[in-house]
Amino acid sequence: DPYAQLLLEAMKQSGCTVFNDRHFSCENCDSCVGGGFDSATSQIVLCQNNIHHQSHMNRVVTHELIHAFDHCRAHVDWFKNVKHLACSEIRAANLSGDCTLMNEIARFKFGLKGHHQTCVRDRAIRSILAVRKVSKEVAEKAVDEVFDACFNDLEPFGRIPHSKTDAKRAYRDFQNRDRYNANL
Repeated sequence: DPYAQLLLEAMKQSGCTVFNDRHFSCENCDSCVGGGFDSATSQIVLCQNNIHHQSHMNRVVTHELIHAFDHCRAHVDWFKNVKHLACSEIRAANLSGDCTLMNEIARFKFGLKGHHQTCVRDRAIRSILAVRKVSKEVAEKAVDEVFDACFNDLEPFGRIPHSKTDAKRAYRDFQNRDRYNANL
């Protein structure tokens, strides 16, 4: 998957190499989540009982790898700073493919103007509520306060990958990033 390839390479370049046998775990989870990131162990949990299609697994892996990437590069305070969590959830919803047009149509949610941003905001709030015991108002406030900066933070993709083709381009650009910068 080009999304995962890019994130794994970016983490390696940031000094956080991921090992499949150590950093990924398949477990049974409650019915409201497809996966999670455990910052204490730097482990991605895939909920084997809730993932039924390869495309869903790819999105969950990408979403959780974005959290792992953020943990590696930004030293996120997951438990004490809800704004840090909100930022990573915004980035994960924005960059993982969670809010592609096809996924939104499958959820019977679609619109034109500003729909992607609305989806990202809603999914970030929902994710915060799934992992922290905070009120909806606290989650909404945290997301709203960091939304613009975090929505526009496209690292390591450099663009919002709306499809696998976009993700492949982003990966190719990432691989060539040093070569381009050397010529400046």
